[in-house]
Amino acid sequence: MLSNNKYLISIVGPTAIGKTSLSIKLANFFNTEIVSADSRQFFKEMSIGTAAPTEEELAAAPHHFIHHKSITEDYNVGAFEKDALIKIEELHQKHDIVIMVGGSGLYVDAVTKGLDYFPDVDPKIREQLNKTLENEGLEVLQLQLKTLDEVAYKTIAIDNPHRVIRALEICIGTKQPYSSFLNKEKNKRPFKTITVGLTADRDIIYDRINQRVDIMVENGLIEEVKSLTEYKSLNALNTVGYKEIFNYLDESCTVDFAISEIKKNSRRFAKRQLTWFKRNNETLWFDYLTPLEKVIKSIKDSM
Repeated sequence: MLSNNKYLISIVGPTAIGKTSLSIKLANFFNTEIVSADSRQFFKEMSIGTAAPTEEELAAAPHHFIHHKSITEDYNVGAFEKDALIKIEELHQKHDIVIMVGGSGLYVDAVTKGLDYFPDVDPKIREQLNKTLENEGLEVLQLQLKTLDEVAYKTIAIDNPHRVIRALEICIGTKQPYSSFLNKEKNKRPFKTITVGLTADRDIIYDRINQRVDIMVENGLIEEVKSLTEYKSLNALNTVGYKEIFNYLDESCTVDFAISEIKKNSRRFAKRQLTWFKRNNETLWFDYLTPLEKVIKSIKDSM
């Protein structure tokens, strides 16, 4: 390892695989600090349903970007990219190595590679698309995107209304495909990223997700969601673990059905996460039970 080099060790993988635990062990081994790139854990009102680090875990290593925002604040991936790069530069003045952990692929890529540049478009376009979503449903917007930009239709998270609306507003506002703005030359980073991926057989991943959801419910997930009812229209709460419980509280379904939907939607999310992270051919992949020493050796060998 060259003493003048700065490294970011980025830990990725599907939900419930053990990323938080590994990040703390690596932070302790390298005597450094952790930057969270989990977009759901930014919000201080959301702890149980986002599986945010516990008090004990937060005390085990210094963490940044956990519960630093309120769900009522407007915070997006562009703002996070700027904030995270400033924080990483600050941490690199004290440490040659910084750990980043999180399963939000877009937020991880924003820090490690930079965001794609998009021109500003008329905000009225988004307002209109949101009305269409509300009145006619997501499928209408999906079909519109398929017509305007089939590449984006096939590559973005098509069941995420915010991603679909974002792609559509660029297509409509610029009269160019959203996908034409992707993967242009990005700004170079003043550090080298080493990406560590955790995975397991699909059945194990799904079993871990199911167990985690049961633990969330035992820990008071329903009460947490109930306390946020007045904010349920906010973007931050339109997410797995919260929207399903809101449906139960609205008496749209039984509690058992809501919990089964959280498990199902979490499994789908894990599948999308793996698809996203597997695009990076340089990731060092490990089974989630791999001994820490082996992971550390591979990291050192990559320096």
